[in-house]
Amino acid sequence: MKRKNNHKLNIISVQKFIREKSKYIFTPLDLQRYFKVNYDTARKFILRGINKNIYLKLRRGLYSLAETPPNNYLIANRLYEPSYISFDTALSYCGIIPETVYSITSATTKTTRRFVAGGIEYTYQKLRKEFFTGYRAIKYQGETVLLAEPEKALADYLYFIGLKKRSLSYERLNLEKIQKSKLTAYVKLFKRPKINNLIKNIYAQSRKPQRIY
Repeated sequence: MKRKNNHKLNIISVQKFIREKSKYIFTPLDLQRYFKVNYDTARKFILRGINKNIYLKLRRGLYSLAETPPNNYLIANRLYEPSYISFDTALSYCGIIPETVYSITSATTKTTRRFVAGGIEYTYQKLRKEFFTGYRAIKYQGETVLLAEPEKALADYLYFIGLKKRSLSYERLNLEKIQKSKLTAYVKLFKRPKINNLIKNIYAQSRKPQRIY
């Protein structure tokens, strides 16, 4: 005898599903599997919800609740996978640069991409697979997200400066939270000796007296 599906696809049941399964970012496939409906039914249900401002489209095939969207770091992890948050965003989070960074930059092994979701810009910089390391899972606003260690975020940043794809935009870096030996070890992964000169320069700059305005 065929087992009856007790999960009916409607707004209340989807909200319950999101809450109980922690599916704050979901796909039509998630609804298809849980509610035992076909893919097109799940997709059209979500599209109707978007028109009613119930669901928010993050990118094609990826959605969240419009009223209570997930935090931006979780969105960054899920928009383009595999990826981890790094560069300026991670440096700001770790207190290595004083500036607040409003766009979110991540490292990925895939092609460099840029997305805008919910008015926030998400940028993904490509690293080779052997460089895709040095990140950890942390709790951020109640969710588990992937973020570069402070030393790896700085190493990634310096690597792109060495490639002349970035410039050293910050006058002073707070290096107190950086283990220099760990930074050097991550930089070695990139096999670009010129980055060592950048490290010497930023440490020399950090030892200079701060200017008083």
